[in-house]
Amino acid sequence: MPDLGSPTGSRQSLECRVALVGGDRRLASHWVGALNSTAAQHENPLGLRFESVARSAVEKLLLREPKVQALIVDGGCDQHSLSAAEELVDHLHGIRTQLNVFLVVQGCAVSVSVRQRFDELFDRREGNFNQVFRLVQAFIARRASTPFADTLKAYVFNARDAWHTPGHSGGDSLRNSPWVGDFYRFMGEHVFNTDLSVSVQVLDSLLEPHSVIQEAQELAAHTFGARHTFFLTNGTSTANKVVIQQILGGGGKIIVDQACHKSVHHAIVMNRCEPVYLKSTLHPKFGIYGPVRREDIFRALEEHGDARLLVLTSCSYDGLRYDLKPIIDRAHKCGVRVLVDEAWYAHGYFHPELRPTALESGADYVTQSTHKMLSAFSQASMIHVQDTEFDEFRFRENLNMHASTSPQYVMIASLDVARKQMAMEGFGRLQQCMQMVRTLRQAVDDTGVFRALTCADLIPDPLRGDNIRLDPTKVTIDLSASGFSGREMQIKLFDRYGIQVEKTTYNTVTVLVTLGSTESKLLRLIHALKQLAVNRRTRALGVVSRCLPAFTRLTCLPADAYFAETEELPLMDNGVRADRQLVGRTSADEIVPYPPGIPVLVPGQEISVEIVQFLRQLLQGQTAEEIHGLMFRSDEPMLRVVREEVLRELNTASGAR
Repeated sequence: MPDLGSPTGSRQSLECRVALVGGDRRLASHWVGALNSTAAQHENPLGLRFESVARSAVEKLLLREPKVQALIVDGGCDQHSLSAAEELVDHLHGIRTQLNVFLVVQGCAVSVSVRQRFDELFDRREGNFNQVFRLVQAFIARRASTPFADTLKAYVFNARDAWHTPGHSGGDSLRNSPWVGDFYRFMGEHVFNTDLSVSVQVLDSLLEPHSVIQEAQELAAHTFGARHTFFLTNGTSTANKVVIQQILGGGGKIIVDQACHKSVHHAIVMNRCEPVYLKSTLHPKFGIYGPVRREDIFRALEEHGDARLLVLTSCSYDGLRYDLKPIIDRAHKCGVRVLVDEAWYAHGYFHPELRPTALESGADYVTQSTHKMLSAFSQASMIHVQDTEFDEFRFRENLNMHASTSPQYVMIASLDVARKQMAMEGFGRLQQCMQMVRTLRQAVDDTGVFRALTCADLIPDPLRGDNIRLDPTKVTIDLSASGFSGREMQIKLFDRYGIQVEKTTYNTVTVLVTLGSTESKLLRLIHALKQLAVNRRTRALGVVSRCLPAFTRLTCLPADAYFAETEELPLMDNGVRADRQLVGRTSADEIVPYPPGIPVLVPGQEISVEIVQFLRQLLQGQTAEEIHGLMFRSDEPMLRVVREEVLRELNTASGAR
């Protein structure tokens, strides 16, 4: 049962509505009356309240009332009624995935497939409503439990003396210090007394879980629709590396979106993979890179029959997501496993407008940044697995190679709690988010100056037929008519109105509507945009979007280039000399302008005239773009390239193999 009495327990009274669905009014009236009477006589911390609803009205009820937490479905007395109940439950699962569902049936054999659709079965002639009430309550309470977070909380309140790591010993090293006591007071006692170590065995081990962490992960797998779920405390960057090592440790061919997160590029180097890069599509007006064309993915799968893994990002930073099922089906037909980076889409499973997710579409591995859109702490992430040939022992070994042996226990607790929130109120909270999105979009458009971009606006022309969708919680605002650049708007919103946006391009800003968005924050954002619209510049903003230079070719494996003997060559110099020295050479590093965060060069890639000129233009421009991977010697930008004699040796060895 949820711990409602502890000092940190919920102070709000809970209400869980349970709807009995069916056409037999006599049975519904009898059961609802008996169960409500039982609830009034027994301990009822979840606030269970029973009601009846007709089959024709249940969908509307679920969409309207997020407090409905369970259904008791009348399966009737014959096979036809039972089949209708099954069909109804499958449909309702597409609307609210997290509901507990119970079946009332009589007089017919229940198959295994039917049994798997329901949490528990009741006979229509049941007379022990105490038992029915307790079972319904137990299943909902199980979903609402946080086994790790509760154990951590109980341990802290038992006030054990610490003679183990970490060295601050529950904050005692800072509390009374005249020099750093202010930091202790600023952070609060629970930041320190929940910062524990593997010495506390009751808290289980993240690297070899067997009790409360294992239980929390099993609950997460059920909640997110996976076969297995693993918690990580060092981000989805590590999650991607673990999965790629699982499939391609030691080498092999990987098909990957060139615009994937840099952790994937790092994993390619670390595991000596041979990448097949897929070109992302650019929206020329807004400088936003979208998904890869489906046609290009299919072609790569056909041309590279020896590939073992396909890696896609869905949704993108800007909210664009693939129609994944036909892509995953084609990959599986070609014998290729699929990893989908859902770092920005952990919320997708909990609202019908956002489904289907990657797991529902058949992905073998899904990585999610639980902290990005849900209520977990930064760096708290999950890996979801449904690979039918999953080797759990080997996976744990791969995970342990990357995970810290001193994980942050508060992060683990936050994963447990974030999972619980989505299981119990995810639909309702996302309903609120959707309403805020609609209000915000309308208010932006009403300014007559700014414009909230739609899916049709954001999709580049080459993707028009690929059924690309938009996550509405990412709201991208076109600033072109205001005369302000994205960077200027970001500064004005921050300096004048205390508002921090998520990202910018030259002529857009993007804000995230999350579970933590409030009506007051929304009011202030709308007010700020209205004020800035009134004070717009008289000139419109010109279109300045830079198209990344075309990918050239790999002259060797990225790992060979990265670890090879290299030399440093100047990028700027006097132009002509730099071009002559660099063009045709092989980059040893990943060079990534941010934004948009897509590599211009990866290790092993041949440098072209266009790439040199593009990087030079970025450095000479007036924007504040970062370029990751460049070296600076006495403030001069340098590129690290593979020595030519080393490259010849690598190619000779490769040819011999």
